[in-house]
Amino acid sequence: MSKTMMGRRAFLATSAAGAIAVAGGNLVIGGNGAWAMSTVALTGDEAAMLVRMARATYPHAKLDDAIYGKVIHDLDEKAAKDEGLLKTLQSGAAILKDKKFDTLDPDAQEAALREIQDKAEFQPGFQAVRGACITGIYNNQDVWPIFGYEGESAALGGYINRGFSDISWLKDA
Repeated sequence: MSKTMMGRRAFLATSAAGAIAVAGGNLVIGGNGAWAMSTVALTGDEAAMLVRMARATYPHAKLDDAIYGKVIHDLDEKAAKDEGLLKTLQSGAAILKDKKFDTLDPDAQEAALREIQDKAEFQPGFQAVRGACITGIYNNQDVWPIFGYEGESAALGGYINRGFSDISWLKDA
């Protein structure tokens, strides 16, 4: 009897396929197997769907799904204390599930969101996730270096004394 050895990459690839199955509980594992989050109020399926929605709403190829997962994790914690928010998020996730949002390619996901974003039953959930993404992504200091943002400059003397004239592209214009 021979044992089959599985390398790290094969394990991660195989684990990624099982991530959706695990999402059925209150655990969401990223597709690359590099991150996971537990939920308090949302089910794993609902949270996974909202992570996909967050990525489709603010798509950045350089950002890992873990950044979007953190946004939904924070929303889940708020929803645990706010039944209205919980119902809003659950309703939005259910609508996305009915649209088979998780099976769509990124262009089709964007089209689906544009189609349903203003519908009365989806709009509150869409706005809750959209609003959370704005602060959860762009105020996240771990994301700033990925986008090339060095952070606020007031504490360092402002932009006049720090990089005001560092415009390398201006001479090319």
